[in-house]
Amino acid sequence: MGANAYFQLVLHEKGTFLQMFPGAGGEWPQLPEILQYLAYKKVTYDVATLGKYYKTYQAGQMIPLSAEKMLPVAECSIIEVSLDRMEATARFYPPSTGGRLLDKEGIYSECRLAKVVYGVDEAVVDDFLKNREYCKEYVIAKGTPATEGSDAFITYHFNTDNRIRPTLNEDGTVDFFNLNLVNPCKVGQVLATLTPEVRGEEGHDVTGVTLRPRDVKRASLSYGLNIQLSEDKLSILSRVDGHVTLTGGKVFVSDVMQVNNVDNSTGNIEYSGNVVVEGNVNTNFRVKTDGDIEVRGVVEGAQLEAGGNIILVRGINGMGKGVLKAGGNIVSKFIENCKVEAGGYVETNSILHSDVHAGTEINVMNHKGFITGGEVVALSKISVRTLGSHMGADTRVTVGVDPKSITRMGVLTKEITEAQKNIKQLVPVLEAAKKKIAAGVKMGPDQIKQLQSVAATIKAAQEKFTTANEELEVLKGQMAEGENAAVEVTGEVYPGVVIAISDVSMIIKNVVKYSRFVKSKGDVRITAL
Repeated sequence: MGANAYFQLVLHEKGTFLQMFPGAGGEWPQLPEILQYLAYKKVTYDVATLGKYYKTYQAGQMIPLSAEKMLPVAECSIIEVSLDRMEATARFYPPSTGGRLLDKEGIYSECRLAKVVYGVDEAVVDDFLKNREYCKEYVIAKGTPATEGSDAFITYHFNTDNRIRPTLNEDGTVDFFNLNLVNPCKVGQVLATLTPEVRGEEGHDVTGVTLRPRDVKRASLSYGLNIQLSEDKLSILSRVDGHVTLTGGKVFVSDVMQVNNVDNSTGNIEYSGNVVVEGNVNTNFRVKTDGDIEVRGVVEGAQLEAGGNIILVRGINGMGKGVLKAGGNIVSKFIENCKVEAGGYVETNSILHSDVHAGTEINVMNHKGFITGGEVVALSKISVRTLGSHMGADTRVTVGVDPKSITRMGVLTKEITEAQKNIKQLVPVLEAAKKKIAAGVKMGPDQIKQLQSVAATIKAAQEKFTTANEELEVLKGQMAEGENAAVEVTGEVYPGVVIAISDVSMIIKNVVKYSRFVKSKGDVRITAL
């Protein structure tokens, strides 16, 4: 781009004149700029005369301004500051004839006179001093804007919305039993992360005024027990398996979940720690946990599954669909119309029309303790006051072995037999093929593939034989231990009751009192307590 046209004061003994010099584009400086410069330098002139000559100006012509002879005028600049004071521009003008040129310090001095004291671009100054283009706008100074910081914030890695939200099923229906109210967490799980605040940096405008960034908000991780802070202090992690909540900006983790009731207000509960229900568990709802379950009210037709123990202060009326399943023990005031499975013992005041299985003992021993209807199974002992009823309810009690184990033993025996049969048939085939290969007989691809299939079948059968045989031996051991199992009745046993011990059983035909039932000489025998 070529140099701009410019103008110059010419000092003559006849007065003061103005002469213009075309640039590469051939355009003359605009009249307002000339008037601004003359006013800046306090040059006397007649506006009408200047305007007349400007309109008809020809190259090389000198425009008379004043008959007065002026002193030489130095090279100068007119500096303007933007409204936001973040930029200053300079337009340079040549010296009059006989006037002196600006040096670097002179330009800086003119900047200071215009109150431009920050951000002066030395490269721009040097460029002008090297090329000296007049009536051209130079961005001579730029301010530095303040760098805005950012507020600190906390990211929670769990659901903090405690409003009830039913689960939407794939078919578009709404499941009001699963309300997503519990936020389970595991040991070591990151619960929240802090992103620290970033402070902004100060800026300056070209007049040197400091521009301050806005104040940023700080934040900190607030938490309760069972939570640890990471080494960099920017994350919090759970110390336990449990559930996490956010209350008043503070994160809490508990390994005990406590609710008033399990109903439409809570939905089903699935949790890793212990669950305490202060009230009731309503029909069709489910509580599942890796820990213990304690219900201080009544359990209706609901399902309770615990990795630990189940304690029902007021018992369960399962309504034919209730289920209790515990890896540990089950203690309930009463058990009625439900299915019960405990890895340990079962302790209750009564069992009515229920299927109850215990890994060790079943005790129904208060002053009215009874087992009436259903099937009750324990591996070592069943103790009860009253067994059956005078109405002849279909009641069966089994000790020594779970009937399911007997069924399983039959399945395992069949699997072992089939595995042995496969091994017996296929091993000679594989051995014969090995002998042929050793004798130098070449096998085709199809034959090799077939032999590989035979070898794989033999290996699978051997593995099946081993695992099935190991499981069968365990069950046989349990059955052998069950030889010493017993059923103890401190009251009456009514006719129709079936008592099974290990692999033998007895049907009670007459009322029996105060008796102990054991296995002896291959049959169920009655002995005194």
